[in-house]
Amino acid sequence: MKTTHLVLALCFAHFSAIFAQENTADKSHVGIKGGYNLAAVNFDGDGETDQRHGFHIGLYGESFVSDNFAIQPEVMFSQQGYVVNNGNSKFTQKLNYINVPLMFKAYPADNFFFEIGPQVGFAVTHKEEYSGPLFSSSNEYDPRKFDWGMNFGLGLKSDSGISIGVRYHLGLGELYEENKTFNRVWQFSLGIDL
Repeated sequence: MKTTHLVLALCFAHFSAIFAQENTADKSHVGIKGGYNLAAVNFDGDGETDQRHGFHIGLYGESFVSDNFAIQPEVMFSQQGYVVNNGNSKFTQKLNYINVPLMFKAYPADNFFFEIGPQVGFAVTHKEEYSGPLFSSSNEYDPRKFDWGMNFGLGLKSDSGISIGVRYHLGLGELYEENKTFNRVWQFSLGIDL
């Protein structure tokens, strides 16, 4: 039920962003963005795993609702997962998602912004890799297909439409059924208005 409410809220916000474009068309932008991921998971509140290095890429639409506030829906492909090192052995869980963030952006200055917003994600692939004597390649983990959480970030955007930003994803949906495991992702992005 919570998932249904979250999806409905995101759809409503996306439609609100589309209608807001009619009133602020001169300050609405569509663009592409991509960058570098540092992904990990938090296991049962015992701290985070080592990070998996990856990338993200996708599209965004930034619609200003006033001079200093904007709504930015996105659709992103994101490489996530985690790494567990144990002496000479290493386990890597590779998770690839299609993420749909909905960011609410505040511009306290012309070229500087803060952003916060919910995100839903859909796992499209997962793969386990093992190396070393302590891990058995017969183990297989089956993560949930659906993820959700909150994003927090900040960045700079030039008058020409080039932006750089950093964002933290705090996963709130459990990754596995067996234990409390949550995604944690740092993203460093470069965006360009089209």
